[in-house]
Amino acid sequence: MLRIFPCRCKDRSRIIRAVNSSPDQRVAGSAGLFISGQPDRPITAEKVSSPATARASDSIPAIILWDGSTANLKVAGLTLLDRLVVSACRAGCHPIIVAGRAGCSSNPEALLERAKALKIPFRFASEIPWFEGPALVASSGVLVATDDLRELIRSGGRLLDADGKALPVGVTRGHFESVDSALAGLSGVRARRVARYVPDAAAAREAARALWSDLKGSSDGLVDRFFNRPCGRPLSRLLAYTSVSPNTISLASTAIGVIAAGLFTAGDYMPSLLAAVLFQLSAIVDCVDGDIARIGFKESVLGKWIDLVGDQVVHVSVFGGIAVGLAKAGSGQLALWLGLSAIAGAVLSFAVVVRGLRRARPNSGGRLQRLIDSATNRDFSVLVLALAAVGRLDWFLWLTAVGSHLFWITALAVQTALRPVATRAG
Repeated sequence: MLRIFPCRCKDRSRIIRAVNSSPDQRVAGSAGLFISGQPDRPITAEKVSSPATARASDSIPAIILWDGSTANLKVAGLTLLDRLVVSACRAGCHPIIVAGRAGCSSNPEALLERAKALKIPFRFASEIPWFEGPALVASSGVLVATDDLRELIRSGGRLLDADGKALPVGVTRGHFESVDSALAGLSGVRARRVARYVPDAAAAREAARALWSDLKGSSDGLVDRFFNRPCGRPLSRLLAYTSVSPNTISLASTAIGVIAAGLFTAGDYMPSLLAAVLFQLSAIVDCVDGDIARIGFKESVLGKWIDLVGDQVVHVSVFGGIAVGLAKAGSGQLALWLGLSAIAGAVLSFAVVVRGLRRARPNSGGRLQRLIDSATNRDFSVLVLALAAVGRLDWFLWLTAVGSHLFWITALAVQTALRPVATRAG
């Protein structure tokens, strides 16, 4: 019996015609279809990017060769196979085929929990499918970042690690029998992120350490990079193996910051010092949510907004708490006015940042993005802690009362300056 599924391409007149005369597996590059068959079983056909469709959609097939000794190794809570499937999907590969799974576990899909949670389409094949045209080929024992796969697909060739050693992953132009034969003679493309072959458990532990060290956020300042994130890394490593979500961690960070703001209102030295310590702890936990999101492929639009809004809630609460505390301590109405100015500046800054996010274009340049990142930066938490220790939180209030307004004015000016460029580019 023969079952044929129509090609999901724009040219509806192209129809697959196949004869159930061979139990092999093949990809008809000219038709843009993956055809797989086995004796006494129906042949099925699915769309696979051919050279022509790859140019149109920037998508090529990914063929991951099953390596039973490495595919089930875990790095930071996810199997290597799971990481490779998700990274290949994010790099633009479609379809994703895990080939040659003879002798694997009875339930191989259990190794792809994150890919299934993200609803990434993938399939298993007992043999390497026959195909024509470009395809990403990789061993299931490779740890590689999405950015490096994108660059590899764009330029072609074989990926090299940081030391220039060739890895079993690259872009081939036709059918192959093994990774070595597929990638032999290809030019090397140096990886910019963590990339390595992981043959055993010891190598997996080393790869996990390298992966954690490579994690960083776009809004990281000096304090985040050298203090907050390293301090929060043990918690990140622990939570990576649990079901705790990044959004839950973001909400916890916000709650800690609001509690700190409440303590600031006391106006006394020790409560203010404890509040500053809690505010610093909030900044540390604020780095953990990003760690968990990035290392576990749990990033989301909702998570970004929860993080951004939570940061602003903490900022406004802390500014107000410090102002109330200083007013109680004897600074009077001046502290309240300074606090009101700081809160107004924070709210206006957030409004300008949201405006920039809604109007941002890919060619809008890096200045606006740096300003947006700085809106979620908590490097000033160390300054709050230092000034609380010497009893001069009034200095911080003056800085924020003026600096927050300078920020939103600058951000708005950058947006205005970039708008004509973006309009002409559109």
